[in-house]
Amino acid sequence: MRIAILVEGATEKAFEPILRDFLKSRLQQQMPKLKFISYDGRIPKGEKLKRSVENLLTGKDVFNAVIALTDVYTGTNDFQDAADAKAKMTDWVGNNRSFYPHAAQYDFEAWLLPYWSTIQKLAKSDKSAPKGLPEQVNHGKSPSYRIKEIFEIGKCQNSYSKIRDVKRI
Repeated sequence: MRIAILVEGATEKAFEPILRDFLKSRLQQQMPKLKFISYDGRIPKGEKLKRSVENLLTGKDVFNAVIALTDVYTGTNDFQDAADAKAKMTDWVGNNRSFYPHAAQYDFEAWLLPYWSTIQKLAKSDKSAPKGLPEQVNHGKSPSYRIKEIFEIGKCQNSYSKIRDVKRI
């Protein structure tokens, strides 16, 4: 099985080795071949997304499935929430059983919030975790902003770096 994973940029790309290790521990000999495709900021939308998915599923280098990962907060007002993002991506691509859209409600870092104790250790801070379910944390501060903030106030002497710290978290 071959799976293409469309991601927005460096943060999600940094997640690749962690996902591979996670899947290997559970799938063992049935591990699919994964190819992360980064779009440097955001995955395409509309017809461009449809063409990308179709090319991956039927082109020269054929994949069995395509997963698209996006944030609701992309610097635009394209999506109202995660459900809307998934619905729009599905609509853009069409009814394709090999396409799996996924969206983080605000940004990728929402998926890091359950590891707050690790974030505290890295930042050398005892700042308490944001309240609520990770996908619902925002309240004027996105999850990535909250992680950046704990690094800035902590004693680690480093700012939060998506590329470096996602792997460590």
